[in-house]
Amino acid sequence: MPLSSCILKRRKKTKKTSSLNEMVLEKQPPVHRRHHFCDRSALLLKQDKRVGGIKAALFVYATEGLESTAFTANAVSMVTYFIGYMNFSLTKSANTLTNFMGITFTLALLGGVLADTCLTRFTNCVLFGFLELLGYVLLTVQAHFDQLRPTPCMDNSKQCEPASTGEAAILYIGLCLVALGTGGIKAALPLLGADQFDSKDPKEAIQLSSFFHWFMFSMTVGSLAGVTFVVWVSSNKGWDWAFGACTVLALLEILFLCIGKPFYRDNSPKGSPVIRILQVLVAAIRNRHLTIPRKEDELHEIYDKGTVVESNEIIQRTSQFRFLDRAAVHDEPSWGASASSTPGPWKLCTVTQVEETKILLRMLPIVLSTIFLSTCLAQLQTFSVQQSMTLNTHIFGFKIPAPSLPVIPLIFNLIFFAIYDRIFVPLARRTTGIPTGIRHLQRVGVGLVLSTISMAISGVIETRRKSVAYKHDMVDSNEPLPMSVFWLEFQYVVFGLADIFTLVGLLHFYHAESSAGMKGTSTALLWFSLAIGSFMSSVVVEVVNKASGGWLASNNLNRDKLNYFYWLLSALSTLNFLIFLMCASWYKYKKVEERKQEENSLHGYAD
Repeated sequence: MPLSSCILKRRKKTKKTSSLNEMVLEKQPPVHRRHHFCDRSALLLKQDKRVGGIKAALFVYATEGLESTAFTANAVSMVTYFIGYMNFSLTKSANTLTNFMGITFTLALLGGVLADTCLTRFTNCVLFGFLELLGYVLLTVQAHFDQLRPTPCMDNSKQCEPASTGEAAILYIGLCLVALGTGGIKAALPLLGADQFDSKDPKEAIQLSSFFHWFMFSMTVGSLAGVTFVVWVSSNKGWDWAFGACTVLALLEILFLCIGKPFYRDNSPKGSPVIRILQVLVAAIRNRHLTIPRKEDELHEIYDKGTVVESNEIIQRTSQFRFLDRAAVHDEPSWGASASSTPGPWKLCTVTQVEETKILLRMLPIVLSTIFLSTCLAQLQTFSVQQSMTLNTHIFGFKIPAPSLPVIPLIFNLIFFAIYDRIFVPLARRTTGIPTGIRHLQRVGVGLVLSTISMAISGVIETRRKSVAYKHDMVDSNEPLPMSVFWLEFQYVVFGLADIFTLVGLLHFYHAESSAGMKGTSTALLWFSLAIGSFMSSVVVEVVNKASGGWLASNNLNRDKLNYFYWLLSALSTLNFLIFLMCASWYKYKKVEERKQEENSLHGYAD
């Protein structure tokens, strides 16, 4: 039966009250139905603008501030809990804290992979938030009940009762839960915040650049609260109160996340990035006998919606790692022309999938060349606290506890964040035309230079501190030297600025350069580099001690050669910066081509 007669029959059966719009819609040919679909797509796009943006990001800022308060407070002072409550030795306490920090940042990789593979950013944050909460609850219970801890050691000159296997197990389980939860949140939370801004929208692209600044601002505010409020609670009220405060903070994190749920743009996971990388490597090896075509159009790519390309980006081919291009080479004679015999993803990959793998490989030298910054940070935190214990800690009539030493540089950092985002970036944007003001790797380079300067300043100040000790014949004295602890703030302030440039630059770099399906994994590389830097710090000290004959072997800082060690770190930082320059100049920024089919359909154009 002809199609036109079928349509006429259906018209006769319609009720007289049928609207004119229904009859017109029935007459529409397929090309006009596409216009109807486009109107609906435009409506969905308009509704999407009602969520996300700065309003949604505010909940992310609040969550990060709460998480950072608890984590930073424990990072700077939990060694006193290990010594005073668990009867650990000084060496074991320091190693336990270093391992806790390293494991936390390492587990961020797990959170990043899960955020890409099977969990949305919001679900990821809530799930790991509950694990962090459970860990703090366990630590609070152990700190409160004496039966779960060894008897406190009142006389350090005698052998203290060590923690039993069960007591140590409770501690380590609690620490592992906190490390797992914190690592997962650190990986997924900045992604959830960045998802609230569309980098393809000119206005939101500028807001996205500011997001990373204010995200780190929130982290700094949380760190400031941690080294003041929580440290004061642990010192004056006890560690059960301090861990209890961290438990409340972890609970508030989850509440703030859930309250903001209606405002989030929560991107769905794109599948396992690990599997996609393995597919490229396997396909490239299997196709190693094929010749790479000269024309880029002859490589395999899929532009249709609903295919293996999960996002609306097509990454253009680059000339680096050409061997991997074989994963996208057609081998038509071997599999024929029928669709049923088309090779699977382990034999043939798209150019975009190949470029995903290339991006990750190009990032690895950047990751490796920024690890040493984390090592310097760990050394500065460790030795600056020891230096402060030999100095006059009274400033303006107030006695500053050693763990609270970073308060002043943190305040400087808060001021600098605002200056950088509101003054420097707009001025640089007018000159360069880049939404971030300067390139991400340029910003990281500035941070590495500042870290080199900070290590040199540390060496100068340590030389002056030792000269004061010798001048007043106080080399072997336990009394504070007639030198203010404020002198240490200079190295802290400069290194704080280095932290701002480097960490924010790397966070934005990993997020902007990674593909849509690999942002969690790539962003987690920042925390992974911090983990490696933490683990390397103790190795560096051991190596320097053996090679130098004991620069840091004495328990008396006045007789050690800490100033030589700082100058060595400054020289190594300079070498590290030169290596970074080579890696940054070699790196090729990705180029993305929007899917033309979807772009046209949104504007109502026919194919």
